[in-house]
Order: sequence, then structure tokens, then C-alpha cells
Amino acid sequence: MNLHQFRFVQEAARRNLNLTETAKALFTSQPGVSKAILELEEELGIDIFSRHGKRLRRITEPGQQVLASIEIIMREVANLKRIGEEYSKQDTGTLSIATTHTQARYVLPGPVAQLRKQLPQVRVSLHQGNPEQVARMLMDDSADLGLATESLSQFEELVTLPCYEWQHVLVVPATHPLASVERITLDQLAAEPIITYHPSFTGRTRIDRAFAARHLQPNIVLEAIDSDVIKTYVRLGMGLGIVAEMAMREEPAGGELVARPLGQLFGSNVARIAFKRGAYLRNYVYSFAELLSDRLNRKLLERAMSGTASDFEL
Repeated sequence: MNLHQFRFVQEAARRNLNLTETAKALFTSQPGVSKAILELEEELGIDIFSRHGKRLRRITEPGQQVLASIEIIMREVANLKRIGEEYSKQDTGTLSIATTHTQARYVLPGPVAQLRKQLPQVRVSLHQGNPEQVARMLMDDSADLGLATESLSQFEELVTLPCYEWQHVLVVPATHPLASVERITLDQLAAEPIITYHPSFTGRTRIDRAFAARHLQPNIVLEAIDSDVIKTYVRLGMGLGIVAEMAMREEPAGGELVARPLGQLFGSNVARIAFKRGAYLRNYVYSFAELLSDRLNRKLLERAMSGTASDFEL
């Protein structure tokens, strides 16, 4: 048995047993993938997959155990590579961050700039997507750390820690009647056209739950994944915006847009930092996490990654 066979089995499971997609992902041929899997099954004396003709139908019970062992082996292989790079290059390399558009635009610029100043030999690669894509990039070893508000804590394969709290704000033109109202109500919002995030982004679930609890139906006229896009359409007069508070920090006082707090309606959101469980973290990953939040330090991260900590809630 060899690592190539392990990679083929692992990728086949990730690609919903589609050998064509597996071969494309691994830059090889479908017959080569099939042959390698069959050879591993023959050596182990079990069927990892049940088949219908040449197609894989499902993972067998012993195959589930084989796959779990392969995941551990491949994770440790990745760790060995990282250890080698860590001690051969020290504070050089590429920090890969998977995150959402809001985090990339409004939260990460400061910490990224500080890291580059402290460790100029470290390159930074930003991968943007929805929270589920962020989680998948971590589990596929495409990123060292992830940052998002939604979903990350739902994946057992990830270690997540709270990073910071934030609230939603209402964005209105300075000439709108609600611009002078300090405490907005859900009834007032329900009476207006609303522009806000797509349901899988930036705390949108809290907004939906708040309206549903009051049996109100918000008039959402446009959904977007980018806070700047939402603000653009507010300026065009299409409706009132609901965005993350950090998206309004750069707006000038006395400008054409006014922000009003909505924490009393939708509560607080928690942005979480995430790592693949069992992954080896390089020095600059710890350094960046500490720059990202004063709640985080290397000792805390090491405890979390070792699995000895029980609660990291805010």
C-alpha cells in the first residue's frame, strides 16, 4: 500500500464516489484511480466500496474504518511536511486564510499589514467564500486558518474559537426619517424595503429569526454577500441596508449614509477563528491569530488544538 492509493480513496469519498471527478482533481486518469483502489482492496482483503458494474455505489462498513485511518495518515503526512518547512524556513512561507468577504474587507487588513511588518518573509494568500466553503478549504488543507461568523462550529473536523463580537446596524440615507431615530423597532423595519446579506452570510440567520419570532415578514428587495454592494444600493434609494457594524467604520461623519444600532433587535454575533483538527500550526499562524484578537494567544491555541480544553465561548 502507498500514499497514492490513500489519496485516491480519500478523494473518491470527497467527490461523492465519482471517479471521473476524482481523476480530474488529482490530475490523473480514471482507470488509474480504479486500479489503485482495487489494488488496495486486494491487499487489505476487504471491499472499501460497493460497486454496480464499474461505478462506486457506497462506502462499505469496513471501508468507513479504512477511510477514517486514511484521514489520520494523510493529516499526519501533511503535518510532517509543515514541520519540515517550519524548521527549514523558520518565519518564511505562505499564510493561507479562508474567510468571507466582510472579514476580508473590514477585519483582516490591519492584522495582515501588521504580520507583514513583523514577518516580511511571510506571504499571505486570501481565499474568499461563504462559511461552508471556508470550512471546506480548511478540511481540504487549502487554508491554514479560517474566519467567519456562520457555520464553522458545526464541523467536527474543525477546532473553532471565538474571536470577537459584533452587531448589525441599519444603514439609511441621512435624509431618511429613520436617520433621526435612535432606537429602531422591528415594525419600523418591516415597513421598509430592506437590502441585506444572503442567508448564508454575516449573521443573516439572526435577522430572519428575529422577524419570524414576531410573525413579521420583512420586505427584502435585494440580497448580497458584500457590504459595499449593500451600501451602494442604499445610496441609490432602493431600500434600507442591514450590515455588520464594521462595514460602517470607514464612513465619514456627516456623510450621506447614517448607521443606527440594531443589537437590541438581533443580538450579538460571534466571529470565530477555525483550524483543521490535528493540523500542525506554524509559528506565523500563531502570530497572526494573536494579531487578530487579544482574546487569542499561543498557549490557548495549543490547548485547543490538543483537545484538552472544554469551553472557549466568550
